[in-house]
Amino acid sequence: MNHIFRLKADWNGGRGGTGRIESGQLKTEISIPEPMDGPGVGTNPDEMLLGAASTCYIITLAAMLERASIEVESLTLDSEGIVDVTNNVFTYKSITHRPLLVLAGSQKEEVLAQAERLAYKAESSCMITRALEGNVEVSAEPTVTFAQRTH
Repeated sequence: MNHIFRLKADWNGGRGGTGRIESGQLKTEISIPEPMDGPGVGTNPDEMLLGAASTCYIITLAAMLERASIEVESLTLDSEGIVDVTNNVFTYKSITHRPLLVLAGSQKEEVLAQAERLAYKAESSCMITRALEGNVEVSAEPTVTFAQRTH
């Protein structure tokens, strides 16, 4: 079974122009970012690729933790994308996910190691990461801890 996603776009001007995209709930202005000599209006492909990889990763991790019956107090993510510019050629080099996973303190110590394994596995299990494989290096650097335990 295939899932079909559609996006509509319009663009005004040349390289320094702006546009708009719409795909389901995603509705935003687009342009080339200022650091790449664009107008910096709305979002851009670099942020959107990072957003796709990051949302896929955090959703995949949350689903894996749920399936493993691991109680999560909080799950936050800081992701970084690096784009290399050499001889005016822009290449998306890497994406690093840094999740902070705080587990409910009532769980056994072994759950910490299991959650950390899942945080690494979620990166390779994500559909977007698999789509980028061979082109963009994607990695995870998780921090997993227990919430404050009461004695």
